[in-house]
Amino acid sequence: MKGFILLVLGIGFLHCASAATHSLRYVYTATSGIPDFPEFVNLGIVDGMQIDYYDSNTKRVVPKQDWMAKTEGSDYWETETQNSIGAEQTFKAGIDIIKPRFNQTRGVHTWMMMYGCVLDEDTGVTEGFSQFGYDGKDFVVFDQKTKTWIAPTPQAVITKHKWDRSIGYNENMNNYLTQTCIEWLKKYLDYGKSTLMRTVPPSVSLLQKTPSSPVTCHATGFYPSGVMVVWKKDGQDHHEDVENGETLPNDDGTFQKSAHLTVTPEEWKNNKYQCVVQVTGIKKDFNTVLTESEIQTNWGKTNRDENEPNTIGLAPIIGVAVALLVIVAVVVGVVMWRKKKSEKGFVPASTSDTDSETSGKAVQKT
Repeated sequence: MKGFILLVLGIGFLHCASAATHSLRYVYTATSGIPDFPEFVNLGIVDGMQIDYYDSNTKRVVPKQDWMAKTEGSDYWETETQNSIGAEQTFKAGIDIIKPRFNQTRGVHTWMMMYGCVLDEDTGVTEGFSQFGYDGKDFVVFDQKTKTWIAPTPQAVITKHKWDRSIGYNENMNNYLTQTCIEWLKKYLDYGKSTLMRTVPPSVSLLQKTPSSPVTCHATGFYPSGVMVVWKKDGQDHHEDVENGETLPNDDGTFQKSAHLTVTPEEWKNNKYQCVVQVTGIKKDFNTVLTESEIQTNWGKTNRDENEPNTIGLAPIIGVAVALLVIVAVVVGVVMWRKKKSEKGFVPASTSDTDSETSGKAVQKT
């Protein structure tokens, strides 16, 4: 599930390769058994930035970026709303079809889909992806090379065989991932170029909770999400006793990442340790030498209870917790069904076995 979440957010997929690497992905989520939470949510994401949102409570697709609201007119949003209403019905039916396969009748469950594409402007190389998940595990994944579906779980085999027989749909899926999706990605990049093409340098801090705690190199506020946070010892990359955190989103559209170094104070005082942060698209490296004066901590204050939480050290943790809540909201809102192709997505299929396949774009009955 971790990999799926990171892919949803546009993290850990390709951001370190090139400053000119961009992605467009759509995430659909149907849920059951969660009180006071929408049964269906879908959203679009460009380069890790959410561009629109729909849920089954509001029944409207709304822009999440000013540049989307300014560039697309009312017809666009009305069409997307109708598409999402159709997808909602398909996904809600889908989760009810799948539950019996796992001998489930009640409880909390999620039915998720994510699809989209990646473009490297430097090389022109493109890549597409389409995958479904149930309760946090892979269900079926589209293989572009064979234009068939991979079923990693026995309960998905019936879906794989049914969808494999829909050759027209799979051809259209492949065409969408390799052509239409890339065209829309380029369009969105042009819409939001002042935001999406920007670079923002990181703020780097060395944090420590107690004298015996790991020293955390925390980089935050940077954009884009492509980042390397590396500890070095005497000028050489140091991997021993280092734990790397994930790249996580901040609520202002920037990102954060930490790397934790576990060595004794005697060790780092007798050797030159430094944290080096590199952000995609920024040529400058951000170096911070590990010295006692560079460490931010509260443990030296005599009026603090020894067990009192360190407010400085908790700052990145709080940020991570908030980010994880955002991730959960996204994941709980991701039902896997295709977006109707107004111009950019796929027509969600009816659950009827007699459904027409003339469009070639509909997702087949689960």
